[in-house]
Amino acid sequence: MDDGHIDNGRRGFLRGAGALGLAAATPVFAASRPAGRYEDQDAIELGRLIRDGQLTPTEVLESAIARAEASAPLNAVALRHYEQARERARALSRAGRAERLARPPLAGVPFGLKDLQVALKGTVTTHGSVFFRDAVADHDSTLVQRYQAAGLNIFAKFTSPEFGQTATTESRLFGATRNPWNPAHSAGGSSGGSAAAVAAGIVPVAHASDGGGSIRIPASHCGVFGLKPSRGLVPMGPKALEGWMGLSVHNVISRSVRDSALLLQLSQGPEAGSRVLPPTHNLMDALRKAPKGLRIALMETNPFGMGVHADCLDAVRQAAALCARLGHHVEPAAPRLPIQEMFAGMGVMTGTGMLTTVQAREKALGRAVREDELEPLNWRSLQLAKGYRAEQVFAARGVFDQAGRLLDEFFAGYDLILSPVTAAPPPLLGELSLDQPWERFVKAAVLASPFTAIFNMSGHPAMSVPLHWNAAGLPIGVQFAAPFGGEARLLALAAQLEDAAPWRQRRPA
Repeated sequence: MDDGHIDNGRRGFLRGAGALGLAAATPVFAASRPAGRYEDQDAIELGRLIRDGQLTPTEVLESAIARAEASAPLNAVALRHYEQARERARALSRAGRAERLARPPLAGVPFGLKDLQVALKGTVTTHGSVFFRDAVADHDSTLVQRYQAAGLNIFAKFTSPEFGQTATTESRLFGATRNPWNPAHSAGGSSGGSAAAVAAGIVPVAHASDGGGSIRIPASHCGVFGLKPSRGLVPMGPKALEGWMGLSVHNVISRSVRDSALLLQLSQGPEAGSRVLPPTHNLMDALRKAPKGLRIALMETNPFGMGVHADCLDAVRQAAALCARLGHHVEPAAPRLPIQEMFAGMGVMTGTGMLTTVQAREKALGRAVREDELEPLNWRSLQLAKGYRAEQVFAARGVFDQAGRLLDEFFAGYDLILSPVTAAPPPLLGELSLDQPWERFVKAAVLASPFTAIFNMSGHPAMSVPLHWNAAGLPIGVQFAAPFGGEARLLALAAQLEDAAPWRQRRPA
């Protein structure tokens, strides 16, 4: 290949990453390769380009940084670790061909962490809270160690609402994260920064976590893919091995199904102290085996009896029709669950989890948190949590286990459950803010996670697949849930759906 051609392509790659008018970006590849720009590539392809020597880690990182700064109005980036990442990229870029080929598959690929319940040594994790704005980590989370072992170059943390306590990404500390499809609307939460960053092309894949829908809701609102794994599959340690006593789990949000499959494959499995151990699988192999004749239960009814918006019903019914065309059997069915007891227990558990997080920070600072250092609704929840009894926490975990048993029994007759992700399209900014009267917040909150939170309580895996956009141009995802340990089945179906109804070419303006 002509060196001048490669250099021109690289310059075009960098220009394309930083520009919002993207059509004029010069192809990065030689004539024998398909044309593309930074924001068109998934993580696996970026890793290949770096490994083949067509791009350096420094060039790819600068593309990500340029894209992040060009997308600043979305407010997806909470913390910039650019210089640390540049140092790492420069070291990787000095490698020769033999060293490049010996590295992990994602060596040098830019990556961002969610700014919540994850530690990167020497950097701040704020949890979206003023009270933690200068809380520097003294260790790396086990999951961060696994991401680094995969070769990912962590250059930023993406926004989250305070302590992940709502299904939007708005905080007093960082402000509102906007939906790339329409900036008046929420990007979802609590992994809204990660979802917005992926949808906007800042990164092809980003870390996320999910305690009640916080991977699936923002993935749905931003038109990208997100899978919540089974309880215990991805490490949470080393300091705490479960989040919110099992409700919260970690994974990623991505544009391509294969990126999610690879990141989950590279991060799954027990750490020292793990006791909940779902099976691990070769998830990349699962993508190559199109599922046949799946028995899919179609659950359309809001568990709270509050109704479901027509846009969300359209999305789930179109997904059901697509599954039927692919040879799967879909029929209306839903598990019978103690919904009121489950969601009451969830309030106890999430409030208690927030209380322990705040108390640990109080101990580190040697003083109590002030009311002006927390969002108003979180201050309210904190006071309530101080009054919970041990019996309430024990009972909450008991009802979650009962829900898991009932769903296991339901899955004896079905391979998957198909439902809406949310009961309403992406809300306007402010509707789910933690800085408003409780009564107003609850009216919007009951539409956000009635379908998703069930599977946090039961521990089952579930995913949001971007198959539908409404008349206003907003993405509406659909949810598939699987038996415990059923990630391979979910990813196999997701790859089949991605092939049948591609979504990667649909990008926000």
